[in-house]
Amino acid sequence: MNTIKHHLTDALLIGYSAGTLPEAFNLVVATHISLCDECRSRMHSFDAVGGNVMLDAGTAEMSDGSFDAVLAMIANDNTPEAAEKPQKAAEGSVFPAPLQDYVGGDLSAVKWRRIGGGVSQAVLRTSPDATVRLLKIPGGVAVPDHGHRGVELTLVLQGAFKDETDSFHTGDIEVANEDMVHQPVAEEGMDCICLAATDAPLRFSRLLPRLAQGIMGI
Repeated sequence: MNTIKHHLTDALLIGYSAGTLPEAFNLVVATHISLCDECRSRMHSFDAVGGNVMLDAGTAEMSDGSFDAVLAMIANDNTPEAAEKPQKAAEGSVFPAPLQDYVGGDLSAVKWRRIGGGVSQAVLRTSPDATVRLLKIPGGVAVPDHGHRGVELTLVLQGAFKDETDSFHTGDIEVANEDMVHQPVAEEGMDCICLAATDAPLRFSRLLPRLAQGIMGI
């Protein structure tokens, strides 16, 4: 089993703990945390700090009906519980439990759609403020080189890929921002399966990917 070398940033873990990240990012963070003891421990530390801050904040007056309003919000919350409370998957599964809740099963349950060059994707349904998708990249295949208009989180679930910055194996997460331009290439061997979330469209360098970008939804 590969040792996880690439971890979540403090800002992402704090945002996850505070509940301020988009749902798509929450899913990637929860999935990584279920695989990574180090990030899970750091997340619990931020949870503890947040709890102490709340205890020190004092009390505030609440309007009539506030309690009923909170109960109504809880009743209408359709977000899968696993995205909030990371759990490990069963032995032999490719997808950790938080991701299985969104897919409705493991790898065999995914409905892939080819997007060119042998690469396939499956877009998962989340809130509209960010997008998350599964990517399947055959060994040795490169995705088009691109930059970013926002943040892109890419978590490796199977196989590995490399780009201009480093190599990323199962459990590793790459955090790309507007300063990064790269071309990920799946390493030889088994298909590279990744979970990728973006909060803005990618910026492709070549014409053909730019033309297909609207159809691919990236």
